[in-house]
Amino acid sequence: MRKKTRYFGLIGYPLGHSFSKKYFTEKFEKEGINHTQYELFPLSHIEALPELIRNTPGLAGLNVTIPHKQAVIPFLTALDDTARAIGAVNVISIRGNEWKGYNSDAIGFETTLRDWLVQRQIISITPNGKWTLEKPVQAYVLGTGGASKAVSYVLIQHHISFSMVSRHPDNKIGHLGYENLEKEMVADGYRLWINTTPSGTYPDVEQMPALPVHLFNSKDLVYDLIYNPTETRLMQQAQQQGATVMNGLPMLHGQAEAAWEIWNL
Repeated sequence: MRKKTRYFGLIGYPLGHSFSKKYFTEKFEKEGINHTQYELFPLSHIEALPELIRNTPGLAGLNVTIPHKQAVIPFLTALDDTARAIGAVNVISIRGNEWKGYNSDAIGFETTLRDWLVQRQIISITPNGKWTLEKPVQAYVLGTGGASKAVSYVLIQHHISFSMVSRHPDNKIGHLGYENLEKEMVADGYRLWINTTPSGTYPDVEQMPALPVHLFNSKDLVYDLIYNPTETRLMQQAQQQGATVMNGLPMLHGQAEAAWEIWNL
């Protein structure tokens, strides 16, 4: 009897920037994972999700990207604890009528940030896995969408002080506007800038968040979650001022492998 094909895929809109199909297709081939395919499902409206799931036989799991990481939640039948705490979902496990949401962005971000900060000797890790700050650091999370919620969750878990930065700041909950950043940059210590916005993503590679990069120096660290292009304009300009930079490709790999584990629980 022929084994049925399991399908996985990515929902979001648009999907021209995504590396997920290539990543998983190569993974399946390299690891000899047969009867398994990964597809792109561009959904401009999240309301189309139930129809997509019901009309795609063999669909066992989905990744979720911009702009649906928060909007997808009401369409799910369950959330795991981390996704519920974050308030955003980027992985859906589909088992019959149970559509359960998870957040592997937090896993991918946490592991890559940990390794990066250890390498820079900004944190150390205790034997039980606890992060210990060795040098003062203030983080700035650019954007307030689904990815920013996973980033904020990780920073809170490890007691790293941070501010949210938005083009339309909500002063009631302490968001900063980009125009406020110069006067924020007077404290000693390291500054960690985490770009969770799509500004600079292919094909709009000349765009970048409106940061005062002329004030950056060797104590600035820029973690741009964009992975296409591999070096964004923000990263280029920050490097010219002596900053250390990293793109989102390591996080993509980490969250993708975590998603695969979730789908195969």
